[in-house]
Amino acid sequence: MKKVLIIDTSMLCVWLKVPKMETCGTDEDKWDFGRVDRYIEEEIEASTTLVLPLATIIETGNHIAQASGNRYQLAQSLAKIVTSAADEQSPWAAFTDQSVLWEAENLKNLATEWPALASQQISIGDATIKTVAEYYTQAGFRVEILTGDSGLKAYQPTTPAPTPRRRRRSG
Repeated sequence: MKKVLIIDTSMLCVWLKVPKMETCGTDEDKWDFGRVDRYIEEEIEASTTLVLPLATIIETGNHIAQASGNRYQLAQSLAKIVTSAADEQSPWAAFTDQSVLWEAENLKNLATEWPALASQQISIGDATIKTVAEYYTQAGFRVEILTGDSGLKAYQPTTPAPTPRRRRRSG
């Protein structure tokens, strides 16, 4: 089963080295640039497809625009990744694969579901990342959300084991 790795804002900011966002996760499970970079490179070597949700693009862009340091260089790095996803350049999934999630009916579903999530302190960005994960799971992929946020990680779909096929008895 093909795997997709959905990259959350926290990890993308660490990977891009956005100032004041160089680490994420808990004290017991800290992620820094070296760990994120190694993990993503291992996944690429394993032919995992990387997925960049719209929320991750927007939130990371907001963090870059507010960062100290060379915002232009950081923005160029993010722009390169966004362009690769838009062009479906390996290892990135085509960004257009997610376009169905932004159609009217799906936006209405988000509007219906999000207030309950917000009451649990789940942001609308995280709610959309959860939806992206569910979308890829339903499409038959094994899904991992790469995040330092244990609340979002809890929404990572579990992939059911394939149902064994019965052998036909001859005779």
